[in-house]
Amino acid sequence: MALSKVFLSEDQFTCSICLDIFIVPVSLPCGHNFCKACISKHWEGKAIRQCPLCKDTFTRNFKLCVNTGFKEVVENFKSFQDTTKKGACAKPGEVSCDVCLGSKVKAAKTCLVCVASYCEDHLAPHLQDADLKTHILSGPVLNVGDKICRKHNRMLELFCRKDMCRVCALCTDHVGHHRVPLEEEFEEKYSQLEQQKAEVQEMIQERQLKAQEISGVLDKKRQENGKLKANSVQVLTPLMVSLQRNLSAVVSVIDKKQKMEEIQAQVLIKELNKEVTELQRKFRKLESISSDKDHLQLIKRFHFISSHLPQTKNWSDVTLSEQPCVEDAKKVLVQMEENITKDIQQTIQDFKECFGQLIAEETPVEKRMVYLDLDSLPDGTKLDIIRQHYAVDVKLDPNTANDLLVFSKDLKEVQASHIWWFGNTEPHKFNRYAYVLGKNAFSVGRFYYEVQVTMKNGWDLGVVRESLRGLKTITPKPKNGVWIIRLRSNTKFTALNNVSVHLSLKKKPERVGVFVDCEQRQVSFYNVDTSTLIYTFTDCVFGGKIFPFFSPGFPEEGVNGAPLVISAVKKSEQTLDTNQLMKLILMVAALFFFLWF
Repeated sequence: MALSKVFLSEDQFTCSICLDIFIVPVSLPCGHNFCKACISKHWEGKAIRQCPLCKDTFTRNFKLCVNTGFKEVVENFKSFQDTTKKGACAKPGEVSCDVCLGSKVKAAKTCLVCVASYCEDHLAPHLQDADLKTHILSGPVLNVGDKICRKHNRMLELFCRKDMCRVCALCTDHVGHHRVPLEEEFEEKYSQLEQQKAEVQEMIQERQLKAQEISGVLDKKRQENGKLKANSVQVLTPLMVSLQRNLSAVVSVIDKKQKMEEIQAQVLIKELNKEVTELQRKFRKLESISSDKDHLQLIKRFHFISSHLPQTKNWSDVTLSEQPCVEDAKKVLVQMEENITKDIQQTIQDFKECFGQLIAEETPVEKRMVYLDLDSLPDGTKLDIIRQHYAVDVKLDPNTANDLLVFSKDLKEVQASHIWWFGNTEPHKFNRYAYVLGKNAFSVGRFYYEVQVTMKNGWDLGVVRESLRGLKTITPKPKNGVWIIRLRSNTKFTALNNVSVHLSLKKKPERVGVFVDCEQRQVSFYNVDTSTLIYTFTDCVFGGKIFPFFSPGFPEEGVNGAPLVISAVKKSEQTLDTNQLMKLILMVAALFFFLWF
């Protein structure tokens, strides 16, 4: 019975009219079979009864009779199909029979000679035919054509570690290479895969715990700073109305410090979450191949993925400082009790140190050495902090400029005259180009200023060494002590590095910010309106004092005549001058003595 099933085909039991398995089959005198309902409908309304296939004609009184024997065969075939569909259909990932026409039945064996897989029924010829019995049978093999050596007709049971491919024992192309059984290589790589999955999972958990730790510290500091603000309000509220402005300043100081701590925490958490995302992506890739039944594919995919592990850093020592500022504030008050009659300026300095120098005071840039870590901040946040802490007042120095440059009374604007000549011979002046330096000299710390470049088709901005003040002309390159960017023809932006760099900007800037970090040896330029970085010169060798550098460019037929304007930097946070700070300290000290005694 099993043998007969091998040769059963659904095509043998398909009605040529409805193209489905026969229902109540009838046989015509010509020998062709049809469903009784199909042939009756086909002949309906026709004068001549004709076979749809061979076109034989029959008499009108011809009677359709059911082919009982053939009907039983059809019913048996239907039962066989139903049984196959219910119990033996191949599931996704399983090897299916290559002979089955309808629903694919799960394969029982794979013939390495035929390069095909067979179910129990279709395997019968290989078990009974003398010639087929000589074929090599193995367990079901998925994609068997890719796992047979075409040259030697053998299973590719070995793995060449040098060429990363399957080979058979007779392949001479890989003699001398490191060949191992595929199963052995699979077991080894699968073990490494599981180990790496565990390591990645552990790294994910460590970073999630670290993110939770940082969030916990941040919550704790929020509570402490909240208490500090509440205590400050409670202490300062009963004072006279004139103290209200100073009270707001104290709250602003605490908020500023809290803001900096939140920025730092958000940066750390964002970086941790980024690493978690990358590691989770890696874990999913590892997870996706761990169930791969194709040994070669698993090895290749694992080799590729394991060589592309995302870069991570050690977070074990990274945390936010948990030291509260309340104790520091108390120490300052105690110090004020003991030294109230001492130099008030020294007390101001101690007070500023307690609050991390977050209260800004108008002093020369050399004295303002507040150093904040800016590297890990996004451009927008970084520029906000730079504008808040490092903005300086810059004025132009006409004594360094060609006489045909025109300046405003406050020395904040410069533009080129429409009549241009090259006759200037005075010392310390540029005689061929529309160049001018700033009056301010800088040598330490950080400083920042902004220049409005609206309605300009060309300009140069940056900083230069002091040694260039006495030169008539300059070659603008860092090796010559010049760090500038320029605009030409309204759209061509260039950073004049030792090898000039073309700059592609999405939006033409209306205001350009210039930021110099003497300790980091960097000169950076920002589009202030979009808070984006334009370009940074690195590894700068300043070698002493440096000066801001400006060029409004040549006027060209009525174009580019607008001035360069050094614009004031608007600070968002409230600051206290020295007199206000002195009043605040004296009032707090007086209240402290009143409450203490």
